[in-house]
Amino acid sequence: MEMTGIKSIILAGGSGTRLWPLSREMYPKQFLKFGDTSLFQETVLRCLEVSDVSEIFVVTNEAQKFFVIGQIKEIGYSIPPENVLIEPEGKNTLPAIFFGMKEIGQKFGNSIVGVFSSDHVLDRAAMATISSAEKLASDYLVTFGVVPTFPHTGYGYIKAAEPCEPGYRVSEFREKPDFETAQKYIEEGCLWNSGMFLFETGLFFEEVKKHAPSIFACFERGGSIDEIYACVDNVSIDYGIMEKSDKVAVVKLNQKWSDLGNFAAIYDELEKDSVGNVVYECDPMLLNSDGNLVYSKCGKIVSLIDIKDMVIVDTSDALLICPKSSSQKVKEIVSDLKGRNDERAFIGQTVYRPWGSYTLLDVSPGHKIKNITVLSDHKLSLQLHYHRSEHWVVVKGMACVEVDGEQFFLRPGESTFIRAGQKHRLSNPGKVPLEIIEVQLGELVDEGDIVRFNDVYGRS
Repeated sequence: MEMTGIKSIILAGGSGTRLWPLSREMYPKQFLKFGDTSLFQETVLRCLEVSDVSEIFVVTNEAQKFFVIGQIKEIGYSIPPENVLIEPEGKNTLPAIFFGMKEIGQKFGNSIVGVFSSDHVLDRAAMATISSAEKLASDYLVTFGVVPTFPHTGYGYIKAAEPCEPGYRVSEFREKPDFETAQKYIEEGCLWNSGMFLFETGLFFEEVKKHAPSIFACFERGGSIDEIYACVDNVSIDYGIMEKSDKVAVVKLNQKWSDLGNFAAIYDELEKDSVGNVVYECDPMLLNSDGNLVYSKCGKIVSLIDIKDMVIVDTSDALLICPKSSSQKVKEIVSDLKGRNDERAFIGQTVYRPWGSYTLLDVSPGHKIKNITVLSDHKLSLQLHYHRSEHWVVVKGMACVEVDGEQFFLRPGESTFIRAGQKHRLSNPGKVPLEIIEVQLGELVDEGDIVRFNDVYGRS
């Protein structure tokens, strides 16, 4: 496809509630992989159809910044560091988009900008349709409506009016309906609201100033991004301007699209066996069972007898079982966990870090055992712990260990002991991932007992 003048904003925040326990707040669904690439990586590749890599901006948060950078590098690209925009807190889509639009305006001047969610499935051919609306975006706030394939109750709908090539003026945005109302909407020719947009920076700012003046004022007042976000309201792009402006157009998308809003949507997307089961990451025993989604990475046999149309998701620290038709209620479980301050709402047994990951193997009030993987040419921060000691055993690769200024190397089967209060650092100088078993012992074995002195990833 011929390169256009479109710049891209990718919204990559998220709370990880709708696909729990696969996703968590610290590892939301856009970073999950149901194949070779994640949803976020697929979004980046789609944006490269219409934007140069230097013209892609990602709005995210501090916790997910390194997933963004790492996953882009994993597919062979690198965006400028200043294009990764960090929100101090989530304030919904209008502030996030304004943040990105303002940065693009400052860097490139008046521009046409595509806005994309990082956790949607979309046929890459749709980017040609999006690109064709570039001229329309000079006069309208352009959104994209997907031609419905069935009466979906989890999507909002858009009613189109008179044509404005290559789209239509929008007459009405409609909230998520019940089944009968969704059928009526489809009969009327309504489209699914995809949550994708094409905006000209100048027109966008004019419409925000007119319909969401408090948002505009907070950004125009200036100051640090922390000060701006302390000021702005929590407002969605639809409620803030799209439903109020008289300059909104919709362009039809006939390509495959899904927001993967629950496990029923995941089921629809993945390959099924002869009786309609989706089996992922495991080899279950299925007897007279069909229409199920079965996911387990725990190494156990998952046996189903006379089970139909269910979701079974088994992770090392959580088990979810529900009818596919009820999978949208998963976020209620997560809300309850958060209300109890249960860390399983925020992180899983495997926790991802800029340098790699660790998997929690065992824990008690006085000890914790982790399997740690450090990526090639990566290192942990120089740090110490006041309340715990650590014993490291190398399983695979070669470890470079620094303790109180002295450096040495460990190979598979070799080990070392780090006393409480000693400054230390672990790094992987090799070309293959380093894997170690870490045993923590002490009166306090949690992630709060870390004092960092030097960190290549800018963490404090």
